[in-house]
Amino acid sequence: MSIRWTYAFVDRPAASFARAHAFWTAVTDTRLSEFRGDQGEFVTLLPGRGADSCVKVQAVGSGAGGAHLDFAVDDVPEFVKSALQRGAGIAAEHAGWAALRSPAGQSFCAVPWHGESVRPPVVRGSRLDQVCVDVPPSLYDGEVGFWSGLLADWASAPGSRPEFHVLRPPTGLPVRILLQRLGEERAVSAHLDLACADIAATRARHEELGAAFVAQGAHWSVMRDPAGGTYCLTGRDPETGGLAEQRT
Repeated sequence: MSIRWTYAFVDRPAASFARAHAFWTAVTDTRLSEFRGDQGEFVTLLPGRGADSCVKVQAVGSGAGGAHLDFAVDDVPEFVKSALQRGAGIAAEHAGWAALRSPAGQSFCAVPWHGESVRPPVVRGSRLDQVCVDVPPSLYDGEVGFWSGLLADWASAPGSRPEFHVLRPPTGLPVRILLQRLGEERAVSAHLDLACADIAATRARHEELGAAFVAQGAHWSVMRDPAGGTYCLTGRDPETGGLAEQRT
């Protein structure tokens, strides 16, 4: 089983779908693909300069949305089998791909690989490169074990703070995973993180595009996009994804 590519999905309510894809297209310096799905609920953000896409936007019919990962693999049934053996559940099966849930309930998908290999460039000093899964304390250790086992060829290690665990993909894959242990028991969720060379400059740009500042963390700023979804601007090297001072 080989993971060939990763996609970060921006999941937003259908009522704010247009605001979501307009904002994230501007942030990532991309253009929209044709809309897909029975109700036009999927769209891919297409980069230029010969790069392959790694961000998509989905209109969800219920709930506040959030984020999830798609894993593009050589063998979808084999990947699904491996995930189920480690405690995942099937959310929906489709022709050629499957939607699953981790043991804690985080959505992710297994999809066929279509030859993607060229990572999009850094845009204005930032790069959307991480899906952060926010996990309740009672399920955190199990979730770390699940993702570390499923993604056996990814580097799995504690993060910069006790509540973080990082899963770094092999070189060339565009999206990594951060697991965050919440301070309270609530349903699992996920949000997007951008690696920023200069958080203040990126924040100013995003606010010009309609985002709003929510809160300040140790080395990150929590933001809300025009569609109402939260995401973080983090002080990491946009090239490597590591903390800026570590360059790893």
